[in-house]
Amino acid sequence: MPVWLMPGDDVPIWFVESDGHGGRRMAQNEEGWCAAIDPYHLRCSIYTQRPAICRQFEMGGDDCPRGRIRFARGADA
Repeated sequence: MPVWLMPGDDVPIWFVESDGHGGRRMAQNEEGWCAAIDPYHLRCSIYTQRPAICRQFEMGGDDCPRGRIRFARGADA
C-alpha cells in the first residue's frame, strides 16, 4: 500500500519516490511493502523519522489490518 508523504515529513531521501506530478511517497520493495520496513524484524527502520501518516497508526492496533483489507479489495483508503 503506498505511503504518501506530506509537507514536513523528513524521511531519508533514499526512501522517497516521486510520482512525476509533485507527489512524493515512500519507496516500495519488490513485494509492494514500504522500503523502510526491516524485513528481518518486521519493523520500521526509520521509526524516529517516519512519516506523519505512520505516526497516526498505533503499533499493533486494528487500523493497519483494516487498511490492508481495504487496499486488497481495491477500495479507497
